[in-house]
Amino acid sequence: MTDTQASANTAAAQSRKRLDDALDYPDVPLRQRSRGRFVSLFAGAGGLDIGLVLAGFEPVWVNEFDPSAFATHHESMARLREQRPHFRQDPVAVLGDISTIASADLPAAGSADLVVGGPPCQGFSVAGKMDPDDPRSRHVFTFFDVVERVQPKVFVLENVKALYANRRWAGTRAAMFARAQELGFNSEMYLLNASHFGVAQARERLVMIGVRAELGEPIAPVPSTASNPPSVRSALVNLPTYGSPGNDAFCKARITLAKSPVMRRSPYAGMLFNGAGRPLDLDRPSSTLAASMGGNKTPIIEQNVLEDPTDSSWVRDYHSALWEGREVAAEREVPSYLRRLTVQEAAEIQTFPRGLHWRGPQSMQFRQIGNAVPPRLGFAVGEAVAAILDPADG
Repeated sequence: MTDTQASANTAAAQSRKRLDDALDYPDVPLRQRSRGRFVSLFAGAGGLDIGLVLAGFEPVWVNEFDPSAFATHHESMARLREQRPHFRQDPVAVLGDISTIASADLPAAGSADLVVGGPPCQGFSVAGKMDPDDPRSRHVFTFFDVVERVQPKVFVLENVKALYANRRWAGTRAAMFARAQELGFNSEMYLLNASHFGVAQARERLVMIGVRAELGEPIAPVPSTASNPPSVRSALVNLPTYGSPGNDAFCKARITLAKSPVMRRSPYAGMLFNGAGRPLDLDRPSSTLAASMGGNKTPIIEQNVLEDPTDSSWVRDYHSALWEGREVAAEREVPSYLRRLTVQEAAEIQTFPRGLHWRGPQSMQFRQIGNAVPPRLGFAVGEAVAAILDPADG
């Protein structure tokens, strides 16, 4: 090898390293060609869409109702378009209620291979009212109306666990399957745990996949970390130190002890503190990061244990003292190293791109994160869709 060739190879290697250093999800291979086009409804901040882009799909039409989430979504897509060669054009992005958009402004028949969306879940969620008459629940069927118009090869509908498992929604599930069959799709519902797909969060979600009957049957996303799910600690160590740039979107809500704590066997369940924000076990996946985060509903971190895993846990010690009757509730002072999760930490647990500029007030930022499909889970869904569209595509 000549000195010139060696120099060229070194320069190329340095160039690749600079790309990897700047690349979101450097472990996901770059694709030169798109595996298909998709329409995204109820897109939120773009968690599912990010995952699909990583899997090689290209968004062509996007809709979201909330202006803050819409702005965050735009930034996340612009960022990925700079990094992913197959993603060539900005999608048509429409802000507004999908049910009020004029027919002429909806995506045309044949414009996409895939229609995806997570219709509002408040009517179905156990965290909400579980009201069958909640008008937001009707958006599940608005989703199918768009599927009927676009006539994709595959659809993916995401929603809360209750829609999959709760007997109250048996009629809704039956109606969803019937509507899919009416439109010519074979469909299946899967209950997916995000921690089985590289996400440091035990977040369970319904994913319904429909496939044109002539193309075959749905394929379930393949878990990658079911036997060894990532921990909160493994996610947060990737971030800058708490309080420094890149991890400084603080939640300022005070942490005080509950005067009448709700006790459970685990110190990370029940309610030891004011509000619904529970402490996180740093060595396990977190519980579901809810859209209601913000204020005293924001989860709690033991900073000393995050910095040093061998340090003693104040939360465990306090819980044991209450459980064993050695102390009365609220007699202690909460130490200063107990603090709330930052916006960036919540986004990191959800596997969003690091450094993404979250739009809107902090309460809206937390809501966008809590409402989202984790991008790593979205990537697994995208890989399953790719296997349906082209079984020979590796």
